[in-house]
Amino acid sequence: MSQGAYLLNAGTVPYGEAWDLQRSLAAAVSQRAIPDTIVLLEHPPVVTLGRRTDGEELHLPDGTDVEVVETDRGGKSTFHGPGQLVAYPILDLHRHGKDVKGYVRRLEHALVRTLSLAGLEGAATIEGLTGVWLEAPPRKIASIGVHVARWITTHGYALNVDLDPAPFTEWITACGLEDAAFTTVARELGRPVTVDEMRPLAAQGLAEAFDLTLEELPASDWDGFWPQPVHAKLAAKAAG
Repeated sequence: MSQGAYLLNAGTVPYGEAWDLQRSLAAAVSQRAIPDTIVLLEHPPVVTLGRRTDGEELHLPDGTDVEVVETDRGGKSTFHGPGQLVAYPILDLHRHGKDVKGYVRRLEHALVRTLSLAGLEGAATIEGLTGVWLEAPPRKIASIGVHVARWITTHGYALNVDLDPAPFTEWITACGLEDAAFTTVARELGRPVTVDEMRPLAAQGLAEAFDLTLEELPASDWDGFWPQPVHAKLAAKAAG
């Protein structure tokens, strides 16, 4: 039976704010104060480091204006930036099978379905690797890194919609993969594609993968969950 869940479509959110939001939502989902919740957003340029990141993966050019954040998700290093759709499913795996590997596989299926809905066929997984790829030659189009605590999920996936993939190879050894090629939806379809165009397709892919009926709520309804420290600092400065 399909389960009800919330969908929050946010805009471009600094990584730290989004992490605070995830933790607040995870606590609420764990307490069953709210149902499962999916957050879709973009980040300003940021390199995130997973728990398995090797220090040699970072080779940022001098003067690169990008935030670097250590996280509690699995995996290695990756890049987020405008033109990339990031999905943070905050799910209670008591409702979806207490199987972390199975959860990651369902995220991959959701991505493959999303890309198919966009008209991009041929997306697939590769044995031994996480994420979603196009093959011949292999090129990565989406990355996955998750954290599960008490069977509540945080973090999620990043789908390259329309951005310069150079940071994945020139700034870091993304996902710890030497000589990996990265691509985008726009490049593969041969036309401009916006993140907003992909949002409903991503929501559908996730809803199908986890058998959810999504209710979209405006961001204004989330003030109680979203501390927004940047906004607080601006407000404090204005008041002073």
